[in-house]
Amino acid sequence: MAEPNNALTEVTQGTSQLLHDASEKTTQSVIQHTAKYNDAYATIDSFIAAFWERMPYLLIALIVFTIFVLLAKLFKFFIRKTLNDRSYTKQNLVLVLNRVGSSAIIFIGFLIAMVITIPGFTPGQMMSTLGIGSVAIGFAFKDIFQNLLSGILILLGEPFKIGDAIVVSGMEGTVEDIQIRATYLRSPDGRRIVIPNATVYASAVTVNTAYPNRRCEFMVGIGYEDDIQKAKKIIFMILNNDPTILSQPSFSVNVSALTDFSVKLKVQWWVNTSEAGTSSSMSTVQEQVIQSFAENGISIAYPVQQVKGYGADAALSSPPSKRTEQSS
Repeated sequence: MAEPNNALTEVTQGTSQLLHDASEKTTQSVIQHTAKYNDAYATIDSFIAAFWERMPYLLIALIVFTIFVLLAKLFKFFIRKTLNDRSYTKQNLVLVLNRVGSSAIIFIGFLIAMVITIPGFTPGQMMSTLGIGSVAIGFAFKDIFQNLLSGILILLGEPFKIGDAIVVSGMEGTVEDIQIRATYLRSPDGRRIVIPNATVYASAVTVNTAYPNRRCEFMVGIGYEDDIQKAKKIIFMILNNDPTILSQPSFSVNVSALTDFSVKLKVQWWVNTSEAGTSSSMSTVQEQVIQSFAENGISIAYPVQQVKGYGADAALSSPPSKRTEQSS
């Protein structure tokens, strides 16, 4: 019985030794692998610790930036109230203050928030960093900066304002908005026209609504056999009886040209655009001129051609002369 017990004891001891050796090898392997990632874990731990350490500063910076954003909104609110006051003449100057001032408030708030969040940060560092690529940025954003400066000069100079009808570079419309980059027009047919401010600033601009009084004019031709003074008197009566036509500056009817088939009369008058549009006034006056001329026997001349045939056959087959009428 002693021999089987000894054998069992040896087997047990051998198994225990193998388990012990395996456990030591596993522990050493785990320690080796853990040592490899220890630096990474330490770095992550340091980041997390630094984040929680700066968290109060981040919250303070966020609160400060939010306050400046609210200040910018409050600034815009007061500017809009000023814009609603139509008696204030410098509307474009108010727009400059609105856009440039609110942007400056937000930018200052951003700088203060950066100083609170990042230790050792100063606005001078940002300026020096931007200065490294200032040449490249200048070339890349040349058009943007040009339009920006032109927009500010347009807003400050006030050659026109929102609501004016203007013509610039062959494009006509009513000014809807004057932004820092571009001027927005609404064309007479309802389309939006966006013109870069640099183009507007460098081009000749016609402001149709700069003054309330506008002149209207048209040409009408009468026959040489008609009474010129009678025709002028009829037109004067039409202009004098129209309440939308101004008496000062006075209206006029003058002979402007003697053409091959008519005497041209040039009719001019003034209207206040706040009471009547130029197009509607011209249409009304011309309609009345046509009707009054017809009632008073004044003809509105049109080209008349005579076609004559020569020769015996032509004389037998057609009358000596034939008139064909063609309206101009």
